[in-house]
This record gives sequence, C-alpha cells and structure tokens, in this order.
Amino acid sequence: MKPTEIAKRIRTRPLDPKRQAAFAERHMERLGGAAVLLMTSIGHRTGLFDALSAAGPVTSAELAARAGLDERYVREWLGAMVSGGVVELDAQTRRYELPPEHAAWLTRWAPQNLATSAQWIAVLGAVESRIVDCFVHGGGVAYDEYERFHEVMAEESAQSVVAALDEHILPLDPELVPRLTQGMDVLDVGCGSGRALLHMAKRYPSSRFLGVDLSGDALAAASREAARQGLDNLHFEVLDVGARELPRRFDLVTAFDAIHDQARPDLVLERIARALDPGGVFLMQEIRAETAHEHNTANPLAPFLYTISCMHCMSVSLSQGGMGLGAAWGRDLCAEYLERAGFRRIVRHELEHDPMNDYYIARR
Repeated sequence: MKPTEIAKRIRTRPLDPKRQAAFAERHMERLGGAAVLLMTSIGHRTGLFDALSAAGPVTSAELAARAGLDERYVREWLGAMVSGGVVELDAQTRRYELPPEHAAWLTRWAPQNLATSAQWIAVLGAVESRIVDCFVHGGGVAYDEYERFHEVMAEESAQSVVAALDEHILPLDPELVPRLTQGMDVLDVGCGSGRALLHMAKRYPSSRFLGVDLSGDALAAASREAARQGLDNLHFEVLDVGARELPRRFDLVTAFDAIHDQARPDLVLERIARALDPGGVFLMQEIRAETAHEHNTANPLAPFLYTISCMHCMSVSLSQGGMGLGAAWGRDLCAEYLERAGFRRIVRHELEHDPMNDYYIARR
C-alpha cells in the first residue's frame, strides 16, 4: 500500500480524539524512558552510579573527578538523569545526589541492579540494521555479531542465577544439594562465561562439572577463570548439543536461559534426556511468558521480552538455520517440548527474586 493510500485510509476512518491523544502521550513517555535506559547503561558502565552513591551530594566537577571522567560529558549525563527522575539536584548549591532508594536498584552493590539490564538497549541497537535486513530477506544475526553479549549476559547471570543458586534455585529439588556435596556429574548447556559452574565447582569440590557452549571466546574466558581459581573439577568444551550427542551420562544437567536460543531446541532436549543417568535431574531456566501473544498483555516486561527475542534469541537461532522459537516461546511450548523429549515428571517453579524467569525441574 502506497503512503498516499495509507493517509487516505486514516482520514476516512473515524478517530477517537481522546484515544489518539492518550496514545501519543504514552508513546512520548516511552521515548523519554528509552533515552533514560540508554543513559542508565552508560552510568553503569562508567561507574557513575556507584561514584554518585558513595559521594553524596556533589557538583558535576566533583563527580567527574571522583569517577575519573570528562566533566562535560558527566554534566550532560546528569541532565538526562535529573530530567528523568533518577538523580536529584539542589538548584541552590548545584549539587547532585542519587537517592538511596534509587541507589538500591542501580549500583553494583545492589542485590538486583536494574542498570545491568539497561545495557541490552545499546547491545541490541547496534545490530538494528542487520535485523531490518532480516525482516526483508529472512535469516538471522550470528552470535559473534553482538558486541558485548557475553559480558552483559554474565552480569545478568550473576544476579538472577549465581546469587540465587544456593538459597533459591538448587533447593527446588531437595535431593540436589546433598548429592552435589557427595559428588555428582554435572553438565551446563549453553554455559556462556561459566559463572554458574564456577560458583558450583568451588562450592561442591567432590562433584565434577562440564560446561558446553557454541562460543569459543566465552569458554576460553571461563577456562582461564577456572584455572585462576584452581578448580580442577571444572572443564569447558565447544559443543553444539543440537548437532552431536553428549559425550557421557550425567546426574544433573542445567540450562540457564539457553534452550530457546538453540537452532534445534527439540533435539537439544532429547539429547539432554538421553544423557541423564537413572534418577538424573534436568534444571532449566526459561523466560516467564505465555505462548499466545494475547496472554502477555498484562505483563509489563512483555515488550522487553519480545524485543530481546526478535533482535537476539530468535535471530541467532535462525542464523543457524534453526527453528527460531524465540525467548517468549512460553509455558505451553516449554511443557510440550519437554514431554516430547521424554520427560514425564515436570514441575515449574516461580521464584520471588526473579520476575522474568520460570524454573523447571524435570525427570525422565
């Protein structure tokens, strides 16, 4: 349809002026919110939130000196943060302050640092032109085209997975911690930089851990860290589980936010099921969403999840000639694929610390 035809169609349809104005106002708010998120990412990466929280009320020059940054850029960043309601300014003294209630969500010592997730706006924006090309021609964008993906993913994992492993995630199955203490063979599929495995290998020295991923660079970094910590019970291997059978049997297989990215999630789940020893456990973290679009409209995070999916999760799968299920494949498909893979005892858990993910405990 030509632009002139579209304009004519809009003019001939009756418009609700109040609805039109409300949508425009809401979308303008979204534009400002997106800008705040982009600047939040910069504040996180440069350490400005940490410096501002530690310093108390400061001038832009004092903050720049404390953070070791250029004052002119810091001053403009502060303008975005003040107008966005993140940082407060005393107009008389020209001193800026990060309220403690905001610092509790934006600093590196916060239990849940929302600034970490803000980094995805820039990471995904960097491949926008490639995604637009995929809209026209199909296909996808490969993992190695996403700058800083594994770095940002490792930060996310440290908050949602690693920090919660001991208290929330592993106790979902009461047998896991005693068995890990005694000694288990553990596999992590799509381990990335290996943050979860590094934590478990150190905490459970009698168990043996293997991490597999498609990214050689991420695994090289994980191997260096394991060597630095002297963890001889932890190893990493480049492996596409959708293309090859797993090398041996395991007592526990984990997959944290990884299955939906695979080219063939169905084959990956089947091979995981076959690789489990009798009595073995599969622990899977997946995005909390419903399969049907209309059932996600009440979820305030749904637009973010679909955007992450469209611009990364779905695309990296399609780049491998895969199924492109996407991050928001949803609970119905998760259950269906687990059952088709041979799992019969499947329990889904929601954890209070993690509003974005579900956790599945599955046995054959």
